[in-house]
This record gives sequence, structure tokens and C-alpha cells, in this order.
Amino acid sequence: MEKILSRMEVRVLGCLIEKELATPEYYPLTLNALANACNQKSNRNPIMTMEETEVSASLDSLRARQLALVSAEGGRVPKYRHALMERLRLDPAELALLAELLLRGPQTVGELRNRGERMHPFADLAAVEEALQELEERTPPLVAPLPRMPGHKEQRYAHLFAGEVEMAEEALEQQEHARNITLAENDRIANLEKEVSSLRSEVAELRRSVEEFKAQFE
Repeated sequence: MEKILSRMEVRVLGCLIEKELATPEYYPLTLNALANACNQKSNRNPIMTMEETEVSASLDSLRARQLALVSAEGGRVPKYRHALMERLRLDPAELALLAELLLRGPQTVGELRNRGERMHPFADLAAVEEALQELEERTPPLVAPLPRMPGHKEQRYAHLFAGEVEMAEEALEQQEHARNITLAENDRIANLEKEVSSLRSEVAELRRSVEEFKAQFE
């Protein structure tokens, strides 16, 4: 994306898309409803705590970037919706995938299909891959495949609304994963060495006992 979004703006935009597809009867959203969605415990990674003032500031920024707007629907309380349909001409399948990536970060094709079902039904994995390819081939691209993490067979995809920030976080996550594998292997080796040392001590003790027993008959 040519305009980089903050973590809070990413969360607000993801929530607006999600609620339009998952609970259209409650969409557009009031500021209070949007804050509750941003702080929701399920279907979120990471879990965040955003004050209404922070949600409001993020909305103002998204509106300035023409990614969100105040709904034209009547009512005393302002309601907000995203503007990706007008701005980017995305279909429901593409919107559902973007919502998942915005709300939960990098995911595999299988994860996106399973988790995105609540917003849009995907016939199979090929349908998810096709929608991801459409998003990847846009100018500028909206998603990108990530290098496979050590020990993982499936490739994951990430949104590009947060630009290099998202990619940097992914790199750190991969480094942390590799570090955890190394630490686990080191712990396993250390435990094996302790077991071997303990067994050697037991064998030595048995040998002494046998020698003492034999000495009684000499």
C-alpha cells in the first residue's frame, strides 16, 4: 500500500470489514460498538485494549485516507463504515480474506478458509488461493506470501496495509520461532546428558556392590 497504517488503524479497518460481512444487521457501527469490536477477545491476534478516543483518532485517520467514512444513514449517533468497496472495488471473498489478515495477522491458506467461513463461504482451498492471487496482483499489491517458517510446510500470507512494519514483525516472529526450537533442542540434549550421567552413576554403584559381594567369598 502507498499509505502505511498503524496497528490501531489496521484493527479498526479489520473490524469494520468483519462486522459488515459477519453481522450486517448491526452495520454500520457506532463508535462504542466499534471500540467493543476492536477489544474483542475472540478472532483477534493480538488482543488489544483501545480507548474510544484511540478508536476515534484511528477513524479520523482512515477517513482522511479515504478508507472509512461516516454512514449516510440517519440517526442521532454517528455510525461508521469502511470504504474499500468504493476505493478498491473488492468482492466479498477478497474482503473476507483481508479482514482475517488484518485481525489475526499472517495465516496459511487453510487457516484463512476455515476462519473466513463466518464471513464468506469458500468452496475449497483453490478458491482461497484464487482470491489471494487477485489481491497479490493488484497495483499496489494488498497481500504478499511470506517465506516459510522453519519447521513449517505451508506458506503464510500477510496483508500489506502496514507496509514494512508487518514484514518486520513477521521476520521477528520467524527468528523467535527458530530461537524457541534451538532452546527446546538444547533443553532436550541437557536432559539426556543428565540421564546418561545418572545411569553411569547407577552402573558404577552396581559394580561396587557386585565387587563387594564377590569379595565375601574370596
